[in-house]
Amino acid sequence: MPDELATYAENTWCAGCGNFAILNAMKDVVGKLEERGVGKERVVMTAGIGCHAKIFDYLALSGFYSLHGRSMATAQGIKLANPDLKVVGFCGDGDAFAEGIAHMMYAAKRNSDITIVVHDNGVYALTTGQRGPTSAHGFKGPSTPRGNTEDPFNPLVLMLEAGATFVARGYVVMVGELTDLIVAGMMHEGFSFIQVLQPSVTFTNRYAEYNEMVERLEKPASTLDEALALARETDRLPAGIFYQTEKPSNERALYGDWNPVTNHPPRAKRLAKVKELIG
Repeated sequence: MPDELATYAENTWCAGCGNFAILNAMKDVVGKLEERGVGKERVVMTAGIGCHAKIFDYLALSGFYSLHGRSMATAQGIKLANPDLKVVGFCGDGDAFAEGIAHMMYAAKRNSDITIVVHDNGVYALTTGQRGPTSAHGFKGPSTPRGNTEDPFNPLVLMLEAGATFVARGYVVMVGELTDLIVAGMMHEGFSFIQVLQPSVTFTNRYAEYNEMVERLEKPASTLDEALALARETDRLPAGIFYQTEKPSNERALYGDWNPVTNHPPRAKRLAKVKELIG
């Protein structure tokens, strides 16, 4: 069958990169969303800057190529403009937790109805492997030749504490499970965060480590405290939905069932209102 989501762009990811699995999962996601009545014309994507962002070039979906760390802000703007859209943002770990950390935290805090997929390889791979916000302590790279002296952020804990209503972790080796996580996140009303363990074969090839440590979560935690405890585990890496709760999204709190695209008044009435306001 022809790949309806393929583009003309040549793929330039390193052979063996975990990004290929995320790309394939997202193609499957679109099909599963269509089975649930969400056509691909309603799916809109954003991306930042970095290796992760090339996924924008390889998927024939509507979207917006954003600036470094700004894809979450762009995604929120798209959702505010048309709440009927399913908006998914792709970020790198540096994109999300360095330049974009304020946007990420506030998107979670206000429970914006968007899904953020973080390609977490623990380095700035596009710029030759400098340490990033999730780099392991002791990691040696161009910017830390003697070893990283900082401890990494725990993305799941950050998002849980910020108020995200859907928090999950996937692993690129488990493509089927990753597909289901993204579908669940996009169908969830509210801020959905999915950390994807995505080794860089060139700079942080952690496949062997992850293969030993990753374990499937059978079900989400029943409380926030339980989810935080799972997220802080270091002797294993649970993968699945850590936490999911229901809370009105930012867009529903602002609009109710109103949509500024489909429910706005006709042009003549809008112009008359502007004239009235400016006297």
